[in-house]
Amino acid sequence: MSHVVKKRKLDKTHQDALYFDSYTDVTIHEEMIADYVRTNTYRTAIMRNSELIRGKVVLDVGAGTGVLSVFCAQAGARKVFAVEACSIAEQAVNIAIQNNLQDRIEVIRGTVETVDLPEKVDVIVSEWMGYALLHESMLNSVLYARDKWLKPGGLILPNKAELYIAPISDPMIEDRLRFWYTVKDQYGVDMSCMTDFAQRCIMNSEITVNFVSAEDVLSHPARFAELDLHSVTAEDLRSVKGQFKCQAFGSAAVSAFCLFFTVTFPCPDKPKTIVLSTSPFQPDTHWKQAMLYLDARVDVEQDTVVSGEVNMFPSEDSARHICISVDYTIGDQEKEKKTFSIPDWSSGPQS
Repeated sequence: MSHVVKKRKLDKTHQDALYFDSYTDVTIHEEMIADYVRTNTYRTAIMRNSELIRGKVVLDVGAGTGVLSVFCAQAGARKVFAVEACSIAEQAVNIAIQNNLQDRIEVIRGTVETVDLPEKVDVIVSEWMGYALLHESMLNSVLYARDKWLKPGGLILPNKAELYIAPISDPMIEDRLRFWYTVKDQYGVDMSCMTDFAQRCIMNSEITVNFVSAEDVLSHPARFAELDLHSVTAEDLRSVKGQFKCQAFGSAAVSAFCLFFTVTFPCPDKPKTIVLSTSPFQPDTHWKQAMLYLDARVDVEQDTVVSGEVNMFPSEDSARHICISVDYTIGDQEKEKKTFSIPDWSSGPQS
């Protein structure tokens, strides 16, 4: 018997429980640690800040298996408070013992909003980023920890995040829409009328997380937002927005926007900062890129201007989930607006 699937809003306690439960399995931790760009960039940034970490107290927000805590201890931290809300904290304890660091790494089970530390900290380290930077991210928890536990002038790793957008052409879309024109040759049935229906189904309002090939990016990416972790507030995260403008490289069909982020680690007394990038022009990471499909493909030529504004805000159904609204104009086309979201826990049959 069929039934109507009704969307429901989850209370924060339920949202948090589902979120933390997702980190109890080994698979997600394997994926994150196996991401060499992610893990080695954090390790390099921590070691290059060893002069500011040595002999100091560190707070690792959302420590997971505790790998960042171990890096900080190896960099000379006097004490590391590894705060982790889910049961993977038990494995973090074992890893600290196995590396003979149990005297310097204290694993604390709980959320950073509820635990009580015995002292203020000199450094906060956290790998808080989610898809499209803010989806399911722990940034609010990092900001809470900053305001409550970080000493004035303390170090935050990373300390800056930037968001970028660029128009792309997705060859998969072309292949899938072209498919309906090939059915007649294969089976003798003309199904080309399916093309419009297929386009509406494929080019929908869901944020698609996938790898984007650099050759499919149609312009230089445009930065539309920057977050300074020393000054950004939780209220600021209720609407992260900014304008963008870019020019097409050549003739192509724009089928989507690609959204990605970078985070930056300070390097005191060194000429260059360390940047962890999820750009399609850089080595792949487990974050991939966020793809935002237009309702219909738009042809562009060399130097066609693509401009608009991006607004990222929490979903009304689940505060941990992000929505992305894009107002955009391509060439001399009329302005369009589309809002995207990632399917979340709040959809499903009512009990």
